[in-house]
Amino acid sequence: MQDNPKNFRPANHKALVERFRPYNGSYDYDVALNIEGHSRTKLKSGVETFTGEWTDAARMHLLKRTMFGPTKSELRSVQALGMQETVDLLLTEVPLTDTPINNYNDPSEGVVDPNTGFGQSWIEAPYDNEYEGRKILSLKGWIIKNMMQSPLSMHHKLTFFWHNLLVTQFWDIFQAKASYQYYLLLHQHAFGNFKTLIKEITRDPAMLIYLNGARNNKEAPDENYARELQELFCIGKGPDSGYTEADVQAAARVLTGWTVDGSTLWERGKPASGFYPPFHETANKQFSEFYDQTEIAGKSGEAGAEELDDLLDMIFNNEETARYICRRLYNFFVYPEIDEETEINVIRPLAQVFRDGNYEIKPVLDSLLKSAHFHDEGNYGVMIKNPIDFLLSTVRTVGNDFFEGTDLLREHRTLNSLIYWGSVLGMEIGDPPSVAGWPAYYQTPQFDKSWITTDSITKRAQLTDMSNYAFYASSTIFYEVDLIRFVSEFETPEDPNELIAEASILMHGIPLGEKSVQTLKSILLAGQQEDYHWRFAWNDHVTRPDNPTLRNVVENRLRATFQALMQQGEFHLM
Repeated sequence: MQDNPKNFRPANHKALVERFRPYNGSYDYDVALNIEGHSRTKLKSGVETFTGEWTDAARMHLLKRTMFGPTKSELRSVQALGMQETVDLLLTEVPLTDTPINNYNDPSEGVVDPNTGFGQSWIEAPYDNEYEGRKILSLKGWIIKNMMQSPLSMHHKLTFFWHNLLVTQFWDIFQAKASYQYYLLLHQHAFGNFKTLIKEITRDPAMLIYLNGARNNKEAPDENYARELQELFCIGKGPDSGYTEADVQAAARVLTGWTVDGSTLWERGKPASGFYPPFHETANKQFSEFYDQTEIAGKSGEAGAEELDDLLDMIFNNEETARYICRRLYNFFVYPEIDEETEINVIRPLAQVFRDGNYEIKPVLDSLLKSAHFHDEGNYGVMIKNPIDFLLSTVRTVGNDFFEGTDLLREHRTLNSLIYWGSVLGMEIGDPPSVAGWPAYYQTPQFDKSWITTDSITKRAQLTDMSNYAFYASSTIFYEVDLIRFVSEFETPEDPNELIAEASILMHGIPLGEKSVQTLKSILLAGQQEDYHWRFAWNDHVTRPDNPTLRNVVENRLRATFQALMQQGEFHLM
C-alpha cells in the first residue's frame, strides 16, 4: 500500500477507522489506514423469523443490503408494510428496460456505426471490431441505468451477485452481444433454480469463450471450465470440499463437445452454442470418493450432450454445493466472514432449505432476509460499501435524475462517466478482476476492507464533494443536485434536529451519535446556537421561493451540511 501524503486527511477517515476498530485515544493516519480488521460482536441469532421492532433503521438496513442507494420514496413506501411484506416485495422479479442501444453515434466526431442506426438495438448486429468497444460501453451503461431505475426489488442486485460469482469479463471476450446474452441469462434466472442456471451458464456462448469451453475436445481436453465449475461456481474450497484433480480432469472430458456457433458471433443474429458429437470423449468418466465414486457412462452421438446432466446431478447431490452457495450469499448480503456459530445457526439451515427446495433460490433468500440473524442490530453498518453501492448511493439517494430527456448521446456520456467512477473506485461493471470475482467477497483476511486504500478514499471524497454540488459527466454535462427539493420531502424540514435525523437515516442507515449531530447542526445553523436560525431561513424561502437571496442562504447551508454528512465514516458503511 502506498504511503499517503501527510497533508491529506479526509474528514471522514477518522470516523471510518473508529467504526472498524475501537479508537484508543491516539490517531496516526498512515497506521490507521492499514485497517487490519473490523469485527462485529459474535451473533447467536439464527434463521428463526425476526420479530423485533420494525424501525426506520431496520427498514434501511434491509433496503441498503438489497438495493443500490435506496431513496426517500422507497423508504416511505415500505413504512406502511411489515418486514415480511417488504421482503416479499423485494423478491419480486422486475424486467430489464428495453435493450442496449446505439447511443454512441456522433457524426461530429466521425462516429457512425454502419450496422446499427442511432437509437436502435445492436444486440443482433454483426461483430465490428471498430465499434465493438462502443457497444460494450453501451452495455455497461445499460446495466447501470437498470440499477439506478430499479423499482422496489432486489432483482438487479441479485443479478449483480451472480455476475460476481459466475464471472465473465466483457473486455476479455470482446463480443458485446454475447456479453449481453450472458447478463440477460443471469437476470432471467436470478430468482429461479440454481441448477438450471448452472446448466445454462455452462452452455452460454460468452462463458464457453471466456473459460475455453468452446475449445474443449477429446483430442486436447481443456480443464479450465471444469475446474471453475467446482472450485468457484458450485463446490468452493472450504474445509469440506474434497474434489480432486482427477475429478477436474474427468469433468473436462464430460464437457467435451460443447462449442459456439462461430457464424452467429460474427454475423447478424443471437450468439448460439451447441453440442458437436465428433469432439466428445465417449469413454466412461470415473470420479472420486468425494462424489461417492460416481462413474458417468460415456455416450456417443447426440446423446453425449446428456452427460452434462449426469455431471450436474452428481455435483448437486453433494451437500457441499448448497452450503457453498449459501455462504456466498451470506458473504455478499450479510457479512464477509462466517464464524463457527454462523455456520451452524445460519448456513447449515439455509443449505437444508436449498436442498429441500431442489435448489430453488427464492426460498433461501426468503429465509435469510426474514431471519432474526439478518435483522440483528449487530449486522447494521458493519460492511464497507462496494464501489457500485457507494457510487449509486452517492448519486441516487439524493434524487439525481440523469435520464429525464431524450438526448441519447448526452445519456451515453453520462453513463460512461458512471462506468469510469465505478472503475476508479475499484469496480468496473462487467469486468471483475479475475474469474474469482472481486477479492472483497472471498479474500481473507481483508474481505471488504480492500475497498479502502489511500487512492480509493481520496476518490470517494472527491466523488461525494462533487456530487453534493453537481455531478459532472463531462466539462459540458453536469447535474446539479436540488437539495431543497430533496429535503422538502422530509417530514419537518424546518426543524434542524428532525432534518438531520432523517438525513442520517437515509444517508447512513443508522442514527448518528450526539457529537456528530451537533457538528452537523452547527453547520446547518451557520454557527449560530438557536434552532430558529434555520427555521426562519427555511420558512422565509418557502414563503418567497422566487427570491434568489433567500434560496441561496438555504441551499448553501444544505450543501455544507450534506457535504459533511457524506464525509462521515458511516456513509461508507452499510
